Amino acid sequence: MLLVKDCKSVWYNCLQLIKESVNEQSFKTWFEPIVPISLQQNVLTIQVPSQFFYEWLEENYVQLLRKAIDKELGSEGRLEYSVVVDEKTEAKANGHVIRNGSLGGSKNNSTSNATGIKSPFDLKELDKLKFDSQLNPQYTFETYVEGHCNRLARSAGIAVANKPGITSFNPLMIYGGVGLGKTHLGHAIGNHIKKNFKDKFVLYVSCEKFSNQYIEALKNSNIQEFYNFYLQVDVLILDDVQFLAGKEKTQEIFFQIFNHLHQSGKQIIMTSDCPPKELKGLQERLLSRFKWGLTADVQHPDFETRIAIIQKKLEAEGVAITDSVVEYLAYSIDTNIRELEGVLISLIAQASLNKKEIDLELAKQTLQSIVQDIDSEVGIDYIQKFVADYFGVTVESLKAKTRKREIVVARQVAMYFAKEYTNLSLKSIGYHFGNRDHSTVIHALTSVSDLMDTDRKFNATMQELTKKLKLKSL
Repeated sequence: MLLVKDCKSVWYNCLQLIKESVNEQSFKTWFEPIVPISLQQNVLTIQVPSQFFYEWLEENYVQLLRKAIDKELGSEGRLEYSVVVDEKTEAKANGHVIRNGSLGGSKNNSTSNATGIKSPFDLKELDKLKFDSQLNPQYTFETYVEGHCNRLARSAGIAVANKPGITSFNPLMIYGGVGLGKTHLGHAIGNHIKKNFKDKFVLYVSCEKFSNQYIEALKNSNIQEFYNFYLQVDVLILDDVQFLAGKEKTQEIFFQIFNHLHQSGKQIIMTSDCPPKELKGLQERLLSRFKWGLTADVQHPDFETRIAIIQKKLEAEGVAITDSVVEYLAYSIDTNIRELEGVLISLIAQASLNKKEIDLELAKQTLQSIVQDIDSEVGIDYIQKFVADYFGVTVESLKAKTRKREIVVARQVAMYFAKEYTNLSLKSIGYHFGNRDHSTVIHALTSVSDLMDTDRKFNATMQELTKKLKLKSL
């Protein structure tokens, strides 16, 4: 008895063979969404959800599909695609047929029932020329201070902003620690493009928001609308991409969006807390794409850059302070730009509320109330006074140029504890001890360590001081 095959049974059998050759995640992503449409003679027609989906199948699974079709329909069997597109982007495409042992396939476009593309931000119909790009207008290249620490990243950002999607810096990956200006630079690129390329849809989104949007789309069965929305973006700025780690489904959808945007000549900009090679919990194929363009780092700002940042901020606020206070702040806060700006805002507020001039004393008071150099409120000023009192000398003598033995030892011990318990650089520590250079601090650290190894009495003294400092920090 001759069995009459239908499209559903043929495709079901094809899926069983395919399932044996791909992993579970790939099967769910690329084959479960396919819907069999018809079977006429030896031609099986399947519907795929997008143009990109069709291209991905052709590029990555053509041999596997050929094998499945051969088994079910014989060597003369062919596969045709019906591609779902939106009415706004519908285009005619020429079908193609490949014979002689290769997979025969043709592609037809069909129109979805959707009335328009939904925005995952506000769920209103999308007009990409009017849509809020989620950019902070305060973050521009003009307000971004250039230094040795960020020169490459800023230069690459300007190149991308002037020719989005055209340079070889696509994607542009900007990485660095917390508070070093990665987000500022991303917004600056977006603001520049939005200002000079009125027809381009620029979108800034944090990785956390992107993930939450995807989860919401999953919950409401709006995956296609979510996907279609992001395909309309001309410049995508994704902040803190490291938070994709461990989110397999979110990585899958971003992988699809990334490929489509990149292949369409759209610009992708990403920020991360580390370079691609150090990102954990991300798929290798995604990491490999992150390396296609340029990876540029932003580092901790050097002393000169910190001074420039302070001066730029003061200029914007219309506040003038002496160079000695500016230098004190620049030396005292060398962790990140965000903390530096926070101290400046607090300092300006303190001066305004208390109707005081911004002098060195006010700067020190403000700094002590904000910056915690060790696990308590103990800072370098406390360490200097603590050590000076123990050795019976004055804090001023620790900063003076005197070479008296008792002063030198006390100074070296104070430098040692400053290095041990604070986040200050060697250069900054030297500044707080009479503007000495970093080589003097290194010599002090070495001398103290050597004495602790060779002099039992000195070692006992250091243990006693350490114990008291720890008690103070509790």
